[in-house]
Amino acid sequence: MLNSGPAVAFALLATAGSAVAGCGGSSEFKNDPRPPAPVQLTGVIRDDKLTVSPNRVGAGPVIILISNQTQQAHTITLDGTETKDTVGPVNPLDSAKIQQTLKQGSYTVKAGSAQAVAHEIKPATLSVGPQRRDSSNQVLLP
Repeated sequence: MLNSGPAVAFALLATAGSAVAGCGGSSEFKNDPRPPAPVQLTGVIRDDKLTVSPNRVGAGPVIILISNQTQQAHTITLDGTETKDTVGPVNPLDSAKIQQTLKQGSYTVKAGSAQAVAHEIKPATLSVGPQRRDSSNQVLLP
């Protein structure tokens, strides 16, 4: 029987050494801060007005989920500082999502209809303040 102990030990050391040599060592990786975590807002279209809650957030990624609680289909428009986004038409009792990265400023969220309505639906106002903190130290984020 051959004594294979030193040969096996040498093979294990060589494999471990090559694995360690392949880790790290590159200084090209930057540890830049992550962007702020998205803030989720909710909105409701009613016969008299559109509401968004909360209506004050910090600048950064925003997701607005809007439910149409009227009997007509409506398009939804987010309009403000260097941003204009339209979704729809959103059918009655359905919902739509607007996802944007917003800068500091004032925005309006409007509901429009292809048909003339007896009265205008009052738009919601969204105030966006200074940039939110980065999400580098927040866990359980994608």
